[in-house]
Amino acid sequence: MSNQISPNAPQNMTKPLIIVGVLFFVIGFFTWINSPLIPFVKVAFSLDDFNAFFVLSAFYISFFVFSLPASWVLKKTGMKNGLCIALVVMAIGALIFGQFIKSHWYTGVLIGLFIIGVGLSCLQTAVNPYVSILGPIEKGAQRQAIMGICNKGAGILAPVIFGMFVTNISGIQERIDAARSISEKTQIVSVFADKVYYPYMGMALILLLVAFGIYRSTLPEINNEDDGQQKGNSGGIPTSPRLWFGVLCIFTYVGMEVLAGSAIGTYGSDFHISLDITKFFSSFTLSAMLAGYFAGIIITPKILSQESYLVVSNVLGIIFAIGAWLTTGYISITFIALLGFANSMMWPAIFPIAIRGLGERTASGAALMVMGICGGAVIPQIYSYYTKFIDFQTVFASIAIICYTIMGLYGIYGYFDLKRSKASRPVIINEGA
Repeated sequence: MSNQISPNAPQNMTKPLIIVGVLFFVIGFFTWINSPLIPFVKVAFSLDDFNAFFVLSAFYISFFVFSLPASWVLKKTGMKNGLCIALVVMAIGALIFGQFIKSHWYTGVLIGLFIIGVGLSCLQTAVNPYVSILGPIEKGAQRQAIMGICNKGAGILAPVIFGMFVTNISGIQERIDAARSISEKTQIVSVFADKVYYPYMGMALILLLVAFGIYRSTLPEINNEDDGQQKGNSGGIPTSPRLWFGVLCIFTYVGMEVLAGSAIGTYGSDFHISLDITKFFSSFTLSAMLAGYFAGIIITPKILSQESYLVVSNVLGIIFAIGAWLTTGYISITFIALLGFANSMMWPAIFPIAIRGLGERTASGAALMVMGICGGAVIPQIYSYYTKFIDFQTVFASIAIICYTIMGLYGIYGYFDLKRSKASRPVIINEGA
């Protein structure tokens, strides 16, 4: 039987924090490995940008579908067992993904990505409470910083590791185009698919080993009786306009985060840059996000409030988007990567504003916010669709300016709303993606 821990229980939490850090690394890795997958499936399945972007849609739509069911599953199984189940589901998804890559069925590949996303949404829901509960509350921000580094660090490494296995994408495309028969083309694609098949089989095995390790670990079970979480689960669906505005902002934020982090490779290829170079571009965006994360820790709340910092971040986002629109080549791509800096503190700023003062409905409000992550499925797809008819730089800048304007207005709204009321402070929820 697993150990129990409540918010006020003093214990040595070094080992549990290491375990949680590993899980945040897993979340970051499997979230951002999708970025280099886009050019891969374009070549392997002879797809255009619109159909290749279903990689993102299949993955992120799972957060909308499974966020609320994940809460029910965790209530039945407990947090620790929920972590193990989530990792096993992700392993199953990785196995399915690999098998359908091998058999060259794109719909099956998307099903595998969706299942990975389902497991990841459950993992994210289960692991977040541990960050706040494992240690004294006065050091909560320090723990969040460590988990953020694990998450974003994995996001930086994912495209690099992927690039080590999948090489010469442009050359493969040329060989496929030059193939004289269907059998020759099939042989080339089969060899190319193996470059991803075996790594995903390996990742599935690693996920199962991590699940077994957590099951046998001393990671404590969270006892929610002390913090009233059970009561929060019975509060119903909140109707606060500030919350629903926040859901819209999370939707636009995640959409822009994925657009800047995952579509940057496609953006670069539209400048006729080799796919073997563009597959690493998402690491640049993630590096900028990591820098922005550290800047946010230093600046808020000592220098700027979270509402003010949200406005500043969105002004930067608009400036960088316009810069990308007015320039070309690597300079334009640099502006896209800098959007990672602007995006870095959106989640920590938007989330507390949205669920502030919800009281016993805080848990329901948080679940709705997590569902907003499905913006990562929708906004990149909008981008890929309209680039068929309109210049890709114009489409990117237009979407970015609209999204950052919405989020900037929310910062202003949150500032004046805070002045009007003395709302209770919600539980801090750390980003998992």
